[in-house]
Amino acid sequence: MDAKDSARVEPSGLESGESGEDRPKEPASVPTPPPAPGTTSPTLPASPVKHGVRFWGIIAALCLLSFISALDVAIVTTALPTITRQIGGETEYIWIADSFVLASSVLQPLLGQLADIIGRRLPLIASAALFAVGSGVAGGASNVAMLIAGRTVQGVGAGGLYVLLDIICCDLVPLRERGKYLGILLSWAGIGAAVGPGVGGALAEKDWRWIFYLNIPICGVALGIILAFMRVKTGQKGSYKFRQIDYLGNLIFIPSITAFLLGLFIGGVSYPWSSWHVVLPLVLGAVGWAAFHLQQHFTSTPSIPSRLFANRTSATAYFLTFLSSTIVQMISYFMPVYFQAVQATTVLDSGTYYLPFAFGTLAFAVVSGALLSHFGAYRPLHAASFALSAVGFGLFTLLTDQSPKVMWAWFELIASMGTGAILSVLLPAVMAALPESDVAAASAAYCFIRTFGYIWGVTIASLVFNAQFNRNLGVISDPTLRDMLKDGAAYAFASQAHAAKEILLGTNPGLWNEIVSVYIKSLNTIWWVGLGISILGFFCVSLERGLELRRTLETEYGIDESKS
Repeated sequence: MDAKDSARVEPSGLESGESGEDRPKEPASVPTPPPAPGTTSPTLPASPVKHGVRFWGIIAALCLLSFISALDVAIVTTALPTITRQIGGETEYIWIADSFVLASSVLQPLLGQLADIIGRRLPLIASAALFAVGSGVAGGASNVAMLIAGRTVQGVGAGGLYVLLDIICCDLVPLRERGKYLGILLSWAGIGAAVGPGVGGALAEKDWRWIFYLNIPICGVALGIILAFMRVKTGQKGSYKFRQIDYLGNLIFIPSITAFLLGLFIGGVSYPWSSWHVVLPLVLGAVGWAAFHLQQHFTSTPSIPSRLFANRTSATAYFLTFLSSTIVQMISYFMPVYFQAVQATTVLDSGTYYLPFAFGTLAFAVVSGALLSHFGAYRPLHAASFALSAVGFGLFTLLTDQSPKVMWAWFELIASMGTGAILSVLLPAVMAALPESDVAAASAAYCFIRTFGYIWGVTIASLVFNAQFNRNLGVISDPTLRDMLKDGAAYAFASQAHAAKEILLGTNPGLWNEIVSVYIKSLNTIWWVGLGISILGFFCVSLERGLELRRTLETEYGIDESKS
């Protein structure tokens, strides 16, 4: 059996009667029989494997790139008001932020396919280089158009990093071990996200350009490590492989997702949701997206093969990825609003108060990944994660302006157990019923769904918050303040609430209490929605099957031991 056939050996736990019925079966010589359908894998830990210097060098580079890509997002989000105030472009505020998200999302399926065609090393180097170049352009921007261009280039690079970090991690270790190493990568991303607001606030006060310049030396170090240590196989060779690019599919997917995301970005911000400016791109994007999946079913070179969703375990794991991304983003965007508007803290202090959730998330991602590697069972971890997430959201509904620090800190930690533990154990569940030859396509689909969930997390929470705030505006007795806070303005006002509190407590303390009460009601609605999504995720776990996670690694793209 040659390398290509070996890479397509069916996993021992493939679901009977679902996808893969026509693929090659496990060789009869494999000593471990497949588990019975619906059973979990044995609880014996996998045999420890000693990894060499090159392995840990690659892991170090992946951790650095994971850290800097998350740090950049967190820093820019905090410093964006300062940046737009100094460079101009207040009316283009949305595009400075969303050009990055858009560029990082739409190319992910194509990047996954390219990783199969030319190997992982060159796309990773190109992605890190683009991220660094975009950072330099954004840091040296003399006008808002140049800043948006730099953020767009950054986004293309970041999109490649998001996809390739997961793919390369899957190439390095067997499926049983992936949760542990994905947890390590996610922990570095968590550190970047946690320290980002503080670093962003500090750099914005000194020189905002260093927010972007900071990325360049870190990317340089990561690239140096990649060039020194990353000697990996490139899969099948030959120029014919470029014929396998899904040209038509990408020509449909990229403009369709671009249109759909543009509708989400401008809805409720630049135009009302009922405006044709919003409805038209949403409809065109949705129709194009449906056409893309239809085309994927019939083409011989799909970038997102239909078989990825043809078994219930992978399909459910993808859906759980979307749900978990949605709820973590709800907390990430609106927990700081609680601190700023209800507890009346500064933006910098709200970032500090958010740390229990941020560090808790990364810690529990590592713990759950280690548990998955030891026991090999992902369903209990999925169920426990969504259950703890539901408890966390329920506890958030108890928060008021009188809640002590110890109370909200513990609530954040409990919520982080749920949102963190799920992060490192979803991709292994996706791959449990798929062959190793689908690693790149499955990881690209996973990354896109995760990114899409992040976008919807902000969109759903913002819609709920704004609608609830408008509904309760009558509680605020001052008509001027009502006008200042309506139609989404309450989110931006939160950063200035601590200054407003000082003024109102001296002149009209009752008015301040009215404002706080409306914020609490609006935030509670978000927490209830998050609780509902968590419960939905908990029950969806029952749709997964407990498949055995492969203990051996068969890939065309692993470390090439023949190269020194």
